[in-house]
Amino acid sequence: MASTFSGITTALSSLYAQRRALDVTGQNIANANTEGYTRQRVQMTSASGNTLPTMWSTSDGIGNGVSISDIRRTRDEFLEGRGREERANSAYLTNQKQQFVTIENTFAEPSDTALQHQLGELWGAFSDVANNPNDRAIRTALIQQGNTVVDGVRSAYDALGAQWKANRDQAEAYATEVNTLAKNIAQLNTTIQRATAAGLPVNEMADQRDVQLMKLSELTGSTASIQADGTAAVYLGGSGLVQGVTAREIRVTGADRLQNQTADPANGVAVRWADSGTAAQVGGTLASIQDTLTTTIPKYANSLDGVAANLANTVNALHTGGYGLDGAGGREFFTGTTAESLRVAFDNPDFVAASSTSGTFDAANADALADLATTAGGPGETYAVMIANLGVEAQSVDRRQAIQSVVTRDTDAARESFAGVNLDEEMTQLITYQRGYEAASRVLTAVDEMLDVLINRMAV
Repeated sequence: MASTFSGITTALSSLYAQRRALDVTGQNIANANTEGYTRQRVQMTSASGNTLPTMWSTSDGIGNGVSISDIRRTRDEFLEGRGREERANSAYLTNQKQQFVTIENTFAEPSDTALQHQLGELWGAFSDVANNPNDRAIRTALIQQGNTVVDGVRSAYDALGAQWKANRDQAEAYATEVNTLAKNIAQLNTTIQRATAAGLPVNEMADQRDVQLMKLSELTGSTASIQADGTAAVYLGGSGLVQGVTAREIRVTGADRLQNQTADPANGVAVRWADSGTAAQVGGTLASIQDTLTTTIPKYANSLDGVAANLANTVNALHTGGYGLDGAGGREFFTGTTAESLRVAFDNPDFVAASSTSGTFDAANADALADLATTAGGPGETYAVMIANLGVEAQSVDRRQAIQSVVTRDTDAARESFAGVNLDEEMTQLITYQRGYEAASRVLTAVDEMLDVLINRMAV
C-alpha cells in the first residue's frame, strides 16, 4: 500500500519538472536572436510505481510523479547537412559573381574610355593620315593614339594582375581561417566528448560547434557528420580535416604572380594538405578563389595577350611594307607582342609608313591600315569576341547565383523553422508549464490540508 505522504512526493516532482521546463523556455526566449542557437525541449517521463512488489511494499497502480529524462536540441542533422552544402554552393557562386563584376569593370565596355573605343580611334587616326599623308600634326596624333591603345591594353592587364594578387593574398588569409576553425572544432569536440561521458549537458557547446561547421563549409565546402561519442568529423573531398580531437591544416602553394601562373600552369596555385603536400579538394569560397587564380583571370590575361599580339602582328605586317616621309621603309609600328610588352616603336611622325611607294604621298598603306578596323580576325574582332565571351560567362554566373540564392534561402528557412526559436510557441510553452506548476502547487496544498485534518483535527 502506498504511503499516506506519497502525494507530497508526487506533487514535489511535478514542481521540480515544471520549474525546470520554465527555465529551459526562458533560455530559449533569451537566445531568440543568438546566432546558431537551437531551441531546446524538456523531455518529461512519468515515474513508475514499485515494480518489485514485496509484502509491505506493493504498488497501487499509480506512478510516483514525473522526472526530466533529457533536454534535447531540436536539430535535424539532414537539414543541417543540406544547409552546409547549399551555403557552400552559394558562397562559391557569390564569389564567382564578384570576380566577374571586377573583371567587367576592368574592361569597362562599352564606354568612351574603353579599349574598343580606343582601337576605333586608332583606325580613325590611320584614316586621317591617309587623307593628309604629309601633315606631321596628324601623324603625331596617330602616334599618340597608338600610345593610348598601348596604355589601355597594359592597364587592363595590370588590373587583372592586381585582382589576381589580391585573390592570392585572400587565399592565404582564408587558409589560416580554415585552420583556426578546424582547431576550434577539435577543441569543442574534446570538451563535448568529456562532458558527454560525464553526463553533463552539451547543447550550447554543440550550437557553437555547428556555427563553426557552417562557416567552415562556406569557406571550403566541407562535409560533417556527428559521431557516436558526440564529436563531429569534418571532411574535405573525403579526406579528414577534423577527426575527433585532432585537426589537420591546409596551405596555399604555387605561383605568387599572374605572370608565373600563366607561364607554368602545372605549378600554379593550389590548396594542399600541410602534412602530406597532396592537393586538398575544396569547395565554397576557397574553390572559387582557386578557380579564379588558375583559370578565370589567366584565361582573360591570355586573351588580352592575344589581342596585343594580333594588333602588333597585323599592323606591323602592313606598316613594314610602307614608307615614311623620309623615304625609308621596313619599320614596325609596334614592338612587343604581349599586353605587358606592347609599345609604339617610334615617336618621329616621319616614320609613319603611310605610303606604299617610297618618295610619294599616295597614302595607300595608311588606307590599308585603316581598313584593319573591319578585317575579319583582326585585333578589333579578337577583342570584341573576348568581351562578348566575358559578358556571356558573367551573365551565366549571375543567373546561377540568383537561382542558388533562392535555394539557399529556402533551405535556411526550413532549418530555422525546425531549430529556431519561435517566440509565440515559447509563450505557449511558458503558459503550459506555468499552469502545470500552479496545479502541482495546488495538489501539494490539498495534501497538506488533508494531512492537517488527519493529524490535528481527528478525534478532537
